Amino acid sequence: MRYLIPFGVFVVLSAFLYVGLGLNPRELQSTLLNNPAPTFNLPQVNDPKQVLKKEDLLGKVSLVNVWASWCVSCRQEHPLLMQLSKQKNIHLYGLNWKDELTAAKGWLAQHGDPYKASAFDPTGRTGIDYGVTGTPETFVLDKEGIVRYKHVGPITKEVFTKILFPLMQQLENQTK
Repeated sequence: MRYLIPFGVFVVLSAFLYVGLGLNPRELQSTLLNNPAPTFNLPQVNDPKQVLKKEDLLGKVSLVNVWASWCVSCRQEHPLLMQLSKQKNIHLYGLNWKDELTAAKGWLAQHGDPYKASAFDPTGRTGIDYGVTGTPETFVLDKEGIVRYKHVGPITKEVFTKILFPLMQQLENQTK
């Protein structure tokens, strides 16, 4: 009988491990989906005297890309973000997460700044409100500021063309 307890614990832990290994972290749903994006009012990376707030994102379909100068994966997606920034119908905003202001400014100066504006979130509080677990993460917000999609990890051309852009077009064509 005393051997059954450790065996039972082993079976339960094995079941949790089996289920956990089958999860794809890129497919984890955000609790914000189909809910209003959190309100924020943060200084901008390039000009801390200016603020970026949720209201600045309203009225258009927006991408909010969470990034940091220390993020290795952010380098991977950055060339694509630079290409997207040249398209007039793409409204790309940044949320610089848990970073140093001088490092963030230097990173954008060195690699290019694809953002219409990038908010500076040194404590990570706004990122936590968005449910950010790491960088990069990208959110699609509709015209009313409702979170419609969350992508975890670097954006690739395939992700953009097959998921993000079609969703953005659909949201852009929707009327209230």
